[in-house]
Amino acid sequence: MIWKFRDKKIEYSKKPVLMGIVNITPDSFSDGGKFFDKKSAVDHALKLIEQGADIIDLGAQSTRPDYCEISPEEEWKRLFPVLKELREKTEIPISVDTYFPFVAEKALSVGADIINDVSGNLSAEMARIIKKYGAGWVIMHSKSGSCREVYDFFIEAENFCKKENVDEKSICFDMGIGFGKSYEQNLELIANIGEYKLKGYPLLVGLSRKRVIAQSGKQKEPEKRIFGNIAAHTVSLLGGADIFRVHDIENEKQGLETASEIKKWIK
Repeated sequence: MIWKFRDKKIEYSKKPVLMGIVNITPDSFSDGGKFFDKKSAVDHALKLIEQGADIIDLGAQSTRPDYCEISPEEEWKRLFPVLKELREKTEIPISVDTYFPFVAEKALSVGADIINDVSGNLSAEMARIIKKYGAGWVIMHSKSGSCREVYDFFIEAENFCKKENVDEKSICFDMGIGFGKSYEQNLELIANIGEYKLKGYPLLVGLSRKRVIAQSGKQKEPEKRIFGNIAAHTVSLLGGADIFRVHDIENEKQGLETASEIKKWIK
């Protein structure tokens, strides 16, 4: 199976695809602004690529619980210098984590490949931009919901994209772990991916270092949640997840590739 965007494509059916996270924010819950300046952000992205990231996801606005939203202009001001330099240094697919059409179009115009949209809104303006650039579009379910409600949203999104003439091969879905969902709903979604994954579309899992891992593994420090991450990602992979948005590429790659090899022998 192929996920297409711009002049690139990624095969996601045979092995796990790793999306490395680079937070260009001063207030991220997971790394506390460690990569807020351009040099540290670009250096970190290049390190993740060296460790085996298949995609780099740049985010210039925190979406942690109780975050304070910044303007599209401020988000782009943070994002632009990092995206520009990184694009000059690598051909690897670059995703931009934004729900602002203004930022999405700016990012795609300077070389981003994918828009990772956490809004949960089926925006005609965003669809127009995605179609204009032939970009990839990660569409997230971002409110409280059961497996059935996530499935219904994905069907609604699929129909919306067809109506807007967005190439179905450019679409990726995300169940939105940690976005508006209770602890129990997060666990249900991780455990039952087969109930809502749509055939023909890649499914992205974004649970790295999140509260569900903190609660289940009883680990308060985000950077020490790697073992909980790998456990949850393994369950997700066995259930049919394809793309894994993670902070720790090196250890996650080892865990997920091992799980992927074992999965081939499940009868």
